Amino acid sequence: MLIIPAIDIKNGKCVRLLRGEEGTEIVFSEDLIETAKKWESCGASWIHVVDLDGAFTGEPKNLDLVTEIINSVSCSVQVGGGIRNVETVRTYINKGVGRVIIGTAAFSDQDFLKRACDEFPSKVAVGIDTKNGKIAVKGWRETLDVDKSEVLKDLKNAGVSVILHTNVDRDGTMEGVNLESVKNFIRLSPIPVIASGGIATMDDLDKLSTIETLSLYGVILGKSIYTGSIDLKKAVKWYG
Repeated sequence: MLIIPAIDIKNGKCVRLLRGEEGTEIVFSEDLIETAKKWESCGASWIHVVDLDGAFTGEPKNLDLVTEIINSVSCSVQVGGGIRNVETVRTYINKGVGRVIIGTAAFSDQDFLKRACDEFPSKVAVGIDTKNGKIAVKGWRETLDVDKSEVLKDLKNAGVSVILHTNVDRDGTMEGVNLESVKNFIRLSPIPVIASGGIATMDDLDKLSTIETLSLYGVILGKSIYTGSIDLKKAVKWYG
Protein backbone atom coordinates (compact mmCIF):
# COMPACT_ATOMS: atom_id res chain seq x y z
CA MET A 1 0.00 0.00 0.00
CA LEU A 2 1.18 3.50 -0.72
CA ILE A 3 2.38 5.51 2.27
CA ILE A 4 1.45 9.12 1.51
CA PRO A 5 2.55 12.05 3.70
CA ALA A 6 0.19 15.01 3.97
CA ILE A 7 0.81 18.74 3.76
CA ASP A 8 -2.24 20.78 4.79
CA ILE A 9 -1.97 24.49 3.95
CA LYS A 10 -3.65 27.23 5.93
CA ASN A 11 -2.56 30.86 5.83
CA GLY A 12 0.61 29.81 4.01
CA LYS A 13 1.69 27.38 6.73
CA CYS A 14 1.74 23.63 7.15
CA VAL A 15 -0.87 22.76 9.78
CA ARG A 16 -2.92 19.89 11.19
CA LEU A 17 -6.52 20.19 12.27
CA LEU A 18 -8.39 18.29 14.96
CA ARG A 19 -11.35 16.40 13.51
CA GLY A 20 -11.36 18.75 10.50
CA GLU A 21 -12.58 21.71 12.56
CA GLU A 22 -11.56 25.21 11.48
CA GLY A 23 -9.80 27.05 14.28
CA THR A 24 -8.14 23.94 15.74
CA GLU A 25 -5.04 24.13 13.57
CA ILE A 26 -1.59 23.52 14.99
CA VAL A 27 1.28 24.90 12.92
CA PHE A 28 4.01 22.32 12.30
CA SER A 29 6.05 24.19 9.71
CA GLU A 30 6.22 27.58 8.06
CA ASP A 31 8.33 26.23 5.19
CA LEU A 32 6.17 24.14 2.87
CA ILE A 33 8.97 23.49 0.39
CA GLU A 34 11.34 22.21 3.06
CA THR A 35 8.58 19.93 4.33
CA ALA A 36 7.84 18.54 0.87
CA LYS A 37 11.52 17.86 0.23
CA LYS A 38 11.82 16.17 3.63
CA TRP A 39 8.97 13.76 2.87
CA GLU A 40 10.38 13.04 -0.57
CA SER A 41 13.80 12.27 0.97
CA CYS A 42 12.06 9.71 3.18
CA GLY A 43 11.05 7.80 0.06
CA ALA A 44 7.51 9.04 -0.53
CA SER A 45 6.35 8.53 -4.11
CA TRP A 46 3.26 10.69 -3.57
CA ILE A 47 2.57 13.75 -1.42
CA HIS A 48 -0.97 14.67 -0.41
CA VAL A 49 -1.60 18.43 -0.39
CA VAL A 50 -4.77 20.03 0.95
CA ASP A 51 -5.64 23.69 0.44
CA LEU A 52 -7.57 24.12 3.70
CA ASP A 53 -8.30 27.76 2.91
CA GLY A 54 -9.85 26.53 -0.34
CA ALA A 55 -11.82 23.80 1.40
CA PHE A 56 -13.39 26.29 3.79
CA THR A 57 -14.10 29.00 1.20
CA GLY A 58 -15.07 26.83 -1.77
CA GLU A 59 -12.34 27.97 -4.16
CA PRO A 60 -8.56 27.46 -4.36
CA LYS A 61 -6.57 29.96 -2.32
CA ASN A 62 -3.03 28.57 -2.47
CA LEU A 63 -2.39 27.79 -6.12
CA ASP A 64 1.01 29.51 -6.12
CA LEU A 65 2.18 27.59 -3.04
CA VAL A 66 0.93 24.29 -4.46
CA THR A 67 2.80 25.04 -7.69
CA GLU A 68 5.98 25.72 -5.72
CA ILE A 69 5.63 22.36 -3.98
CA ILE A 70 5.12 20.55 -7.28
CA ASN A 71 8.18 22.21 -8.78
CA SER A 72 10.33 21.46 -5.75
CA VAL A 73 9.97 17.66 -5.77
CA SER A 74 10.16 14.89 -8.33
CA CYS A 75 7.55 12.67 -6.69
CA SER A 76 3.86 12.89 -7.62
CA VAL A 77 1.52 15.33 -5.90
CA GLN A 78 -2.21 14.99 -5.35
CA VAL A 79 -4.23 18.06 -4.39
CA GLY A 80 -7.62 18.73 -2.84
CA GLY A 81 -9.49 21.65 -1.33
CA GLY A 82 -12.04 23.89 -3.04
CA ILE A 83 -11.93 22.18 -6.45
CA ARG A 84 -15.43 22.78 -7.79
CA ASN A 85 -15.16 23.35 -11.56
CA VAL A 86 -13.38 21.92 -14.58
CA GLU A 87 -11.28 25.06 -15.06
CA THR A 88 -9.68 24.52 -11.65
CA VAL A 89 -9.00 20.88 -12.48
CA ARG A 90 -7.35 21.91 -15.74
CA THR A 91 -5.24 24.52 -13.99
CA TYR A 92 -3.94 22.02 -11.45
CA ILE A 93 -3.24 19.33 -14.05
CA ASN A 94 -1.44 21.86 -16.26
CA LYS A 95 0.69 22.85 -13.25
CA GLY A 96 1.82 19.23 -12.93
CA VAL A 97 -0.55 17.76 -10.34
CA GLY A 98 -0.74 13.99 -10.67
CA ARG A 99 -4.22 13.65 -9.22
CA VAL A 100 -6.95 16.08 -8.16
CA ILE A 101 -9.27 15.29 -5.27
CA ILE A 102 -12.83 16.53 -5.59
CA GLY A 103 -14.90 16.71 -2.42
CA THR A 104 -18.10 18.70 -2.02
CA ALA A 105 -18.69 19.21 -5.75
CA ALA A 106 -18.69 15.46 -6.37
CA PHE A 107 -22.00 15.32 -4.51
CA SER A 108 -23.55 18.56 -5.72
CA ASP A 109 -22.49 18.75 -9.37
CA GLN A 110 -22.53 15.40 -11.15
CA ASP A 111 -22.01 16.98 -14.58
CA PHE A 112 -18.78 18.63 -13.43
CA LEU A 113 -17.47 15.38 -11.97
CA LYS A 114 -18.24 13.42 -15.16
CA ARG A 115 -16.61 16.08 -17.35
CA ALA A 116 -13.49 16.09 -15.19
CA CYS A 117 -13.24 12.28 -15.30
CA ASP A 118 -13.79 12.22 -19.07
CA GLU A 119 -11.17 14.89 -19.70
CA PHE A 120 -8.60 13.53 -17.26
CA PRO A 121 -9.06 9.77 -16.96
CA SER A 122 -7.15 8.21 -14.03
CA LYS A 123 -6.38 11.66 -12.57
CA VAL A 124 -9.59 12.33 -10.66
CA ALA A 125 -10.18 11.10 -7.13
CA VAL A 126 -13.10 11.83 -4.85
CA GLY A 127 -12.74 12.52 -1.16
CA ILE A 128 -15.39 10.89 0.99
CA ASP A 129 -14.99 12.24 4.50
CA THR A 130 -17.25 10.72 7.14
CA LYS A 131 -18.44 12.14 10.47
CA ASN A 132 -20.57 9.90 12.69
CA GLY A 133 -20.86 7.56 9.72
CA LYS A 134 -22.26 10.21 7.35
CA ILE A 135 -20.54 11.91 4.42
CA ALA A 136 -19.27 15.37 5.41
CA VAL A 137 -19.05 18.24 2.90
CA LYS A 138 -18.43 22.01 2.69
CA GLY A 139 -15.30 22.06 4.81
CA TRP A 140 -16.71 19.24 6.97
CA ARG A 141 -19.41 21.56 8.32
CA GLU A 142 -22.38 19.69 6.81
CA THR A 143 -23.29 16.01 6.47
CA LEU A 144 -25.36 14.20 3.84
CA ASP A 145 -27.98 11.57 4.62
CA VAL A 146 -27.24 9.29 1.67
CA ASP A 147 -26.50 5.60 1.03
CA LYS A 148 -22.70 5.33 0.75
CA SER A 149 -22.97 2.17 -1.34
CA GLU A 150 -25.12 3.91 -3.96
CA VAL A 151 -22.84 6.94 -3.92
CA LEU A 152 -19.80 4.76 -4.57
CA LYS A 153 -21.52 2.99 -7.48
CA ASP A 154 -22.37 6.36 -9.03
CA LEU A 155 -18.75 7.52 -8.63
CA LYS A 156 -17.53 4.35 -10.30
CA ASN A 157 -19.89 4.96 -13.22
CA ALA A 158 -18.67 8.55 -13.50
CA GLY A 159 -15.09 7.32 -13.99
CA VAL A 160 -13.54 8.17 -10.61
CA SER A 161 -10.22 6.31 -10.26
CA VAL A 162 -9.54 6.51 -6.51
CA ILE A 163 -11.53 7.19 -3.35
CA LEU A 164 -9.88 9.04 -0.49
CA HIS A 165 -11.75 8.05 2.66
CA THR A 166 -11.11 10.06 5.82
CA ASN A 167 -12.66 9.21 9.17
CA VAL A 168 -13.03 12.81 10.36
CA ASP A 169 -13.99 11.67 13.87
CA ARG A 170 -10.46 10.29 14.24
CA ASP A 171 -8.56 12.75 12.06
CA GLY A 172 -5.80 14.51 13.98
CA THR A 173 -6.73 12.82 17.26
CA MET A 174 -3.88 10.27 17.33
CA GLU A 175 -6.41 7.81 18.79
CA GLY A 176 -5.49 5.05 16.36
CA VAL A 177 -7.17 3.75 13.24
CA ASN A 178 -10.73 2.42 13.35
CA LEU A 179 -9.95 -0.74 11.42
CA GLU A 180 -13.53 -2.03 11.28
CA SER A 181 -14.71 1.28 9.86
CA VAL A 182 -12.02 1.13 7.15
CA LYS A 183 -12.89 -2.50 6.37
CA ASN A 184 -16.58 -1.76 6.10
CA PHE A 185 -15.99 1.18 3.79
CA ILE A 186 -13.62 -0.74 1.52
CA ARG A 187 -16.11 -3.58 1.21
CA LEU A 188 -18.67 -1.10 -0.09
CA SER A 189 -16.31 0.48 -2.61
CA PRO A 190 -15.88 -0.80 -6.17
CA ILE A 191 -13.03 1.75 -6.47
CA PRO A 192 -9.56 1.48 -4.83
CA VAL A 193 -9.42 3.34 -1.52
CA ILE A 194 -6.83 5.52 0.20
CA ALA A 195 -7.57 5.63 3.93
CA SER A 196 -6.80 8.32 6.49
CA GLY A 197 -7.84 9.48 9.92
CA GLY A 198 -6.40 8.52 13.30
CA ILE A 199 -3.40 6.56 12.01
CA ALA A 200 -0.96 7.11 14.88
CA THR A 201 1.59 4.30 15.12
CA MET A 202 3.37 1.58 13.19
CA ASP A 203 0.90 -0.81 14.87
CA ASP A 204 -1.89 0.96 13.01
CA LEU A 205 -0.01 0.41 9.76
CA ASP A 206 0.40 -3.26 10.69
CA LYS A 207 -3.36 -3.55 11.08
CA LEU A 208 -4.05 -1.77 7.82
CA SER A 209 -1.56 -3.93 5.93
CA THR A 210 -3.69 -6.98 6.78
CA ILE A 211 -6.57 -5.61 4.67
CA GLU A 212 -4.50 -4.46 1.71
CA THR A 213 -6.02 -7.26 -0.36
CA LEU A 214 -9.46 -5.65 0.10
CA SER A 215 -8.49 -2.91 -2.40
CA LEU A 216 -6.75 -0.69 0.13
CA TYR A 217 -4.61 1.32 -2.28
CA GLY A 218 -2.81 3.45 0.26
CA VAL A 219 -2.88 5.46 3.49
CA ILE A 220 -2.29 9.11 4.29
CA LEU A 221 -0.17 10.08 7.27
CA GLY A 222 -0.48 13.50 8.87
CA LYS A 223 0.00 14.34 12.52
CA SER A 224 1.80 11.04 13.20
CA ILE A 225 4.77 11.95 11.01
CA TYR A 226 4.91 15.54 12.25
CA THR A 227 5.03 14.46 15.88
CA GLY A 228 7.39 11.55 15.16
CA SER A 229 5.10 8.78 16.39
CA ILE A 230 5.58 7.24 12.93
CA ASP A 231 8.93 7.34 11.17
CA LEU A 232 7.96 8.02 7.54
CA LYS A 233 11.17 6.53 6.14
CA LYS A 234 10.59 3.26 8.00
CA ALA A 235 6.92 3.23 7.10
CA VAL A 236 7.68 3.61 3.37
CA LYS A 237 10.37 0.92 3.58
CA TRP A 238 8.27 -1.59 5.51
CA TYR A 239 4.84 -1.07 3.98
CA GLY A 240 5.19 1.00 0.82
